[in-house]
Amino acid sequence: MPAPGLVTSELTLTGRITTASNATFLGSIDGALVVYKPIAGEHPLWDFPGGTLAHREVAAYLVSQAFGWNVVPHTWLRDGPMGRGMVQLWQEQDFAQNAVDLVATDDVPETGWKHVFEGRDENERRVTLIHEDSLSLRRMAVFDVIVNNADRKGDHILAMGDGRRHGVDHGLTFHSEHKLRTVLWGWLGDEMTADELDGLDRVSAGLRGELGRNLAGLLSAEEIASLGARCTRLRFAERFPAPSGEMPAVPWPLF
Repeated sequence: MPAPGLVTSELTLTGRITTASNATFLGSIDGALVVYKPIAGEHPLWDFPGGTLAHREVAAYLVSQAFGWNVVPHTWLRDGPMGRGMVQLWQEQDFAQNAVDLVATDDVPETGWKHVFEGRDENERRVTLIHEDSLSLRRMAVFDVIVNNADRKGDHILAMGDGRRHGVDHGLTFHSEHKLRTVLWGWLGDEMTADELDGLDRVSAGLRGELGRNLAGLLSAEEIASLGARCTRLRFAERFPAPSGEMPAVPWPLF
């Protein structure tokens, strides 16, 4: 749970993120910088129930906490100037770092990076989508499978100056149908580590206890059951999954 002041103290708006598809604001609570997404500012979607994106963002944080990997910054629900919404602690990313990149195919680094796919840019030059081969991104990739993230764009990964990586923008998660769309396909088919399997076990155990109780106020019973089923399937397979279904495997735009 957030500190009481983060829930009860005044949320003051300081700016707006105009590139976001839903109403997204910068704000401050007792000197802490935050992102605020009011439920009233959510645009209707054809495949997700209306007015639920903020709840899914908070649910993603709770699952991140159950994994124990600090994938998602501290996120909670509270009232604000435009009504109830999601609030998340602001993260000061290092823009000199790129955890995910689109580079000329001839310039793909030989080590430290994973290849996702090749294509051509608007000038017909061959380009390759790559991402870091790092512990933080591996964990994020596992997290995305479990929460069924339908929108893991490159810019939804914040590269921190100390080497940590945070995932943000988790409104399109937890659908009961398969929706996984992500730029983090570099470990497709690889065996999962003991650490990753232990993380799955922690989430599964949490669903039978406090995590399950907390998610009940944020997701439908069907969505929670599907979450548990994804944990079970991935735990049994012990490998990073391949894309499946008729939907695109990556979001668009990529960034």
